[in-house]
Amino acid sequence: MKPFFIGNIEIKLPIIQGGMGIGVSLSGLASAVANEGGIGVISCAGLGLIHPKTPGDFWGNSIWGLKEELRRAREKTSGVIGVNIMVALTNFSDMVRTCIAEKVDIIFAGAGLPLDLPSYLNPESKTKLAPIISSSRAAQLICTKWKSRYNYLPDAIVVEGPKAGGHLGFKREEINDDHFALEQIVPEVIKVADSYKDEKQIPVIAAGGIYSGMDIRRFLNMGAAGVQMGSIFVTTEECDASIVFKNTYIKAKEQDMRIIQSPVGMPGRAIDGAFIRDVETGARRPKACPFHCIKTCDYSKAPYCISQALYQAAKGNLGKGFVFAGLNAYLAEKINSVKEVIMKLKTDFSASN
Repeated sequence: MKPFFIGNIEIKLPIIQGGMGIGVSLSGLASAVANEGGIGVISCAGLGLIHPKTPGDFWGNSIWGLKEELRRAREKTSGVIGVNIMVALTNFSDMVRTCIAEKVDIIFAGAGLPLDLPSYLNPESKTKLAPIISSSRAAQLICTKWKSRYNYLPDAIVVEGPKAGGHLGFKREEINDDHFALEQIVPEVIKVADSYKDEKQIPVIAAGGIYSGMDIRRFLNMGAAGVQMGSIFVTTEECDASIVFKNTYIKAKEQDMRIIQSPVGMPGRAIDGAFIRDVETGARRPKACPFHCIKTCDYSKAPYCISQALYQAAKGNLGKGFVFAGLNAYLAEKINSVKEVIMKLKTDFSASN
């Protein structure tokens, strides 16, 4: 596996650990991946729940929690640390400003088009910007808008296919359509990135359902500079979620991987469970919205509070929540260290030559 650059930052191992919220990828997992030469990514979703420093101040707690996770990560690694920020977050601006002020290496922004992301930079900013998109059309739109408005192009582009876990940037009918498969859209996004190569080298990172060294080789051979992997790092010792959450992956079977409708208005991939079945029968209804953390979520019509559901699941309270996961998450067999996972990926990558 060859290293690559995002701007002036060398990524020695072309593996980006996907940002997983709420409370799944924090400083523990991110620092472990960074120590192996990849990019460790902290998810900022729900940090106000995880770090309730000041009771009743979700927004202030979110900022403090992000700073705290970054501080902890920096104590454990000198490697590359990124932060995943959902564009749909109500406090998107706060999270971006905090990342830039804290000199985070890279912001990964998805779950919406981050059309104004470069507007937060200043002449002293060192943070790189990488949108997460699901089509070449979205990649072209972002490049065009950023170039015309801010004279800035993405430092990298993550293209996420329909086999990913969590929220998906596809309609339900597109998820199993080969025209929207990652193998189809990666070359299309690379073509967009290459059209700007005289101005800037924009590495393309493939994401969604990538689980093995053979998968990595396939997408690198297509021209991707790296891959983003999430589910494979859930079943590691360093993952910040509870052992109950991790064991849900290990116990899952292929038929348990399913598509649900999220309250934020997007389909999502999760592992089937009692909570999801309760939602489908109408047994769950949120009584109030204590956070209004997602711009597109209307709690008066939502069957449950997704922030609380994901937070409770990460803590191991699966009666009150559910587990997002990529299509291949059921392949997990045991808990390993991040070092062991990456060693196996390297071995399988070499063997697939």
